Amino acid sequence: MSDTLTVKTDPVPDTSRSTRPSYRVPLLLGRTLRALWPLADALVIVGLAVLSGLAYHWAIYGQSGPVLSYFHLGLGVAGLRLVLRQAKSYDPSKPKGTLRYEFYLWNATFLGIIVIAFFMKVSADYSRGAVVLFYVVGLPVLVTWQSFWRRSIREGYSSGALAVHRALLVGTPDRIAEFRNHHRPADLGLIVSGVVNWPEHVLADTALGRAALEDAIGHTIKRVRQSDVEEVVILVPWSYVNAINTIAEMFKMAPVRVRLVPETIMDRFFQLPMSRLGSLATLNLARPPLTVLEVLAKRTVDLVGATVGLILALPVFIVVAVLIKLDSPGPVLFRQGRLGSNQKEFQIYKFRTMTTTEDGAEVSQAVSGDRRFTKIGQYLRRWNLDELPQLVNVLRGNMSLVGPRPHATTHDRDFENLVASYARRHNIKPGITGWAQVNGYRGPTDSIEKIEGRVDHDIYYIDNWSMLFDFYILLLTIVSPRAYRNAL
Repeated sequence: MSDTLTVKTDPVPDTSRSTRPSYRVPLLLGRTLRALWPLADALVIVGLAVLSGLAYHWAIYGQSGPVLSYFHLGLGVAGLRLVLRQAKSYDPSKPKGTLRYEFYLWNATFLGIIVIAFFMKVSADYSRGAVVLFYVVGLPVLVTWQSFWRRSIREGYSSGALAVHRALLVGTPDRIAEFRNHHRPADLGLIVSGVVNWPEHVLADTALGRAALEDAIGHTIKRVRQSDVEEVVILVPWSYVNAINTIAEMFKMAPVRVRLVPETIMDRFFQLPMSRLGSLATLNLARPPLTVLEVLAKRTVDLVGATVGLILALPVFIVVAVLIKLDSPGPVLFRQGRLGSNQKEFQIYKFRTMTTTEDGAEVSQAVSGDRRFTKIGQYLRRWNLDELPQLVNVLRGNMSLVGPRPHATTHDRDFENLVASYARRHNIKPGITGWAQVNGYRGPTDSIEKIEGRVDHDIYYIDNWSMLFDFYILLLTIVSPRAYRNAL
């Protein structure tokens, strides 16, 4: 049956670098640079910390200052950033490294360092000016460095100067051509040593097909043993289930990594995790946004934060209540139906800021200069004080301190028809503040662009939730000018 097997021993055209006499230099360089990427990041961060400390102390005090302390600060920031980022994200082919991602990562890291320094009682060892300088200068320098490093590795892959693995492409001609056109092996860090073409009838689930496939695999394994190939990339249609099982079993005899490349449609699911349901392996297409432990942790912070907030804000509640009653007739608190987690309706509490208390099927959004605003109501909205009663909603479990801001129920129904992913906002509890609000997406949603911008930020929050992210948003809610943008 060996006549059904076609073997192409020459390297494929777009990897002409494989005609070089030795693969060792590009392979060694490629693997070394990828392995050193986290270390290089750490060295840059430590250097920035030390230089920031030196520059500040020389400029202000005319001396070098505690250099060792800033060295330790740099180590702490570099270590925490690596933990938050995870080493597996140091891959030039992965879409990490966007400005937004790096901005969030840098701020989350610094917030964590501040908390750690507070509890370890070492914050007094550092000049606040030097730390602020390190924070301000660090992000643009690190983003520039990350971009340079990532681009250098990618260009090295494409040119052949760098590589990570020697590979043999094995499968049907159509799937091999599709793989090479769609992915370009060079961009994946692969040196393609050769191609083994299997006619599709070899994969047929018949007696002749099974015999031909076993013969083809045997020839391929022999080829692998006689070469310096480190990876075998299998490219066959997934509809041939029995053939894939045979391939998986027989290639265990070869001392190489064997990869089965999925169908092109699976590209959109490449970041999804696999899990087991009893003896069944499943691909998790969707999951609850938070695990049970994460829900418990977030709820604990909500209870503590809301309790402390209500105690501290009690004098403000009394003063605001008196001012509202003196300013205009009507209740102190405004109640309105909102949709919460899993679209369960609840009554939200706010300080009344308008002369009307609309609820139901018709609710008019407030706009700038709205005549319905009371005098005190304008100030309450401007400084977000009208939201304080929602701490009670947090205690009752209807809301969280941080999450997508809830809209009036009737507006939710309208927005769902305008933005396809809008309903995902209800996969988590709504919040008193949120990622969209601290980025300026407040006020009336009177255009599709504003609605989409708010939804995009809310979904980003849901998909990237962490406790540090929540603390960061709470901090921005207080100190960031954008958190007050578009307030009515």
